Amino acid sequence: MRELWEGVLAIGALLVCVVPHEVAHGWMAYRLGDPTAKWAGRLSLNPIRHLDPIGSLLLPAALLVLRRLFGFPIVFGWAKPVPINPRYFRDLWQGMLWVALAGPATNFAMALAAAGLGRGFIALGFTNPWVLYFLGMVVLLSLVLGAFNLLPVPPLDGSRVLSYFLPLRWRLQLARLEQWGIVIVMVLLIIGALELVFRGAYGAFVQLVGFRWLLIVHLAGLL
Repeated sequence: MRELWEGVLAIGALLVCVVPHEVAHGWMAYRLGDPTAKWAGRLSLNPIRHLDPIGSLLLPAALLVLRRLFGFPIVFGWAKPVPINPRYFRDLWQGMLWVALAGPATNFAMALAAAGLGRGFIALGFTNPWVLYFLGMVVLLSLVLGAFNLLPVPPLDGSRVLSYFLPLRWRLQLARLEQWGIVIVMVLLIIGALELVFRGAYGAFVQLVGFRWLLIVHLAGLL
């Protein structure tokens, strides 16, 4: 039963991280003149509007099983991408740059906010390990998602950031890789090539939450 609740909270934390990430993309696009996400009802924080059957449910559940059986280090996933029509932007490439940066920037801001909230609870003497576990997962997953999405691999946000700085013909070549993007990302994940991203995110996580927070959660057998 303990492992079940731990898994439920981990998937809940994942949804808390991926939904604002996608909403941020849509909100930035809307601010730049693109109403597509708004028309699709994707500027809502309602997670049901953003669920991806594989990325939001099946993959996180499978990774939880791997974590339980083989010590897989992280629960990971994604939400359904928000629809964007860059033709509405005055400057197509600059618009895509700002839209791409909005998602990871939101995740990093959420990591700081969740870390501040958890440290505040501890300073006030509120040390419920389950609450701190949930907030800790929000911090960790926000950092992982923010860093992971900045990788310059289509369709990740980093590829759109990179495109802004490339000559036009290279931008088009990079865009053509997008149809294989998910396959590339999954291969990188399976062969362990993304371990540096996870290690870097975990290092930042440890610095943000601090020793006392980690001790409270570990003594309860969590995280």
